[in-house]
Amino acid sequence: MLCGTDLGRESFDLFVQELHLKLHFLGANRQVTGSCYVLETKSHRIMIDCGLFQERRFLSRNWNVCPIPPSSIDFLLLSHAHLDHTGLIPKLVKDGFRGCILATAPTIDIAEIIMRDSAKIQFEDAKYKAKRHKKEKREPKFPPKPLYLMEDVDETIRLFGQPVPYEKPVRLTDEITATWREAGHILGSATLQLTVKAELGTREIIFSGDLGQWGKPIIRDPVLLECGDYVVMESTYGDKDHPEFRNVADQLEKVIGETVERGGKVVIPTFAVERAQELMWHIGRLVHSDRIADIPVYLDSPMAVDVTKVFRNHRTFYDAVTTEAVGNGDMPFRFEGLKLARSVEESKAINKVKGPAVIMSSSGMCTGGRIKHHLRNTITNSANTILFVGYQAEGSLGRVIVRGDKEVRIHGRRWMVNAEIRQISGFSAHGDRDDLMRWLDGLGDSPRHVFLTHGEESVSHKMADFIRNQRGIDTSVPEYQHVFDIV
Repeated sequence: MLCGTDLGRESFDLFVQELHLKLHFLGANRQVTGSCYVLETKSHRIMIDCGLFQERRFLSRNWNVCPIPPSSIDFLLLSHAHLDHTGLIPKLVKDGFRGCILATAPTIDIAEIIMRDSAKIQFEDAKYKAKRHKKEKREPKFPPKPLYLMEDVDETIRLFGQPVPYEKPVRLTDEITATWREAGHILGSATLQLTVKAELGTREIIFSGDLGQWGKPIIRDPVLLECGDYVVMESTYGDKDHPEFRNVADQLEKVIGETVERGGKVVIPTFAVERAQELMWHIGRLVHSDRIADIPVYLDSPMAVDVTKVFRNHRTFYDAVTTEAVGNGDMPFRFEGLKLARSVEESKAINKVKGPAVIMSSSGMCTGGRIKHHLRNTITNSANTILFVGYQAEGSLGRVIVRGDKEVRIHGRRWMVNAEIRQISGFSAHGDRDDLMRWLDGLGDSPRHVFLTHGEESVSHKMADFIRNQRGIDTSVPEYQHVFDIV
């Protein structure tokens, strides 16, 4: 059954001609990163997310020309601010996009931080790689130049419209309205519901964005929708269930305690958005309850520090528990021993610290940023622990370390992996299979088709089989640049 109007054969043919809806899959197809979709009507093109590709074998796609001419795109709607959903926007702008960008207030603030950080890292990495390649007298696989510069980010910021609230339909065109609904992933994250109206009927097209878990700290729970004809749904953990996340504090206490006993450091590759703040929330409570030793805890990421300020500025987006805690004077992102490092000098000073410490630094997949310097200084020492608290994409340095390689390449050199490697999956900002199915079941029997994206190919196919077999819903795993005609 459709959420829209049911039609006879003759009217249906007219409806298809009148509606002219095409859905373009331009990223996160049979892979996790690079989320990007375009909904095309007869007269408008709406892009949903525009993310950076981060898996090594797909990096070249970042330099590709967008299959949809950027100047022809009227709106860009953002589900949330993560790099794999916003990291290519400045390139889109550089290539000619001049439409309006719409998102929630926290997403706008965090996206600016992420894009500026990305431009800075790209510039610095390109400079470093060019110098290294010249020294090694070799030609690089990709040209050592940034995808975009800071001035492209400046132009991007000027295209953002006013922040959109949750649950209030926003009229984009005469035929399309968009509604942002809480996705429970990071602060300000959203599921997007696009309602497309034509003379002979209506279609509801849902983009799940990244869906979170129920009952997580700080962030509100995902909102269940009641209706959707076509559903584009993430499938990052579509083939598994997370360990019980409520024992995250116990796991952290155990890892930190054992490492302190060895006199070592706990190095945590940290996503600057949400993960860093959740880590501070948990570690702060361990400190307040004297469950871990009195050691310095460093957050070494200018972006994570800036994002933490955004969290402090948008308290109306907290869940009820965190809101009550703040009202009682318990500040979730402040505790004794926490040190925030912004400058290069402050970062370098951390490596000179003797004795146990916790070092949180980005990037979370070890693909760039300051974490690589901390890994170089700690990964060869068996007293230390490298603790992963998030998903590690195929081809990333983090994935190489997690899978148990005894030697890894960092900054052009090989390093022996002697440190203990640990992983806590309960931290994930992504829902597991049970969470995803709970969200999908909220739509009842309405979906005509479900498209699974934002997942490794084997995982997405497993989940597609599960949905078809258990729910009887037509489900597919689109390929990159696939175009689907919506009827």
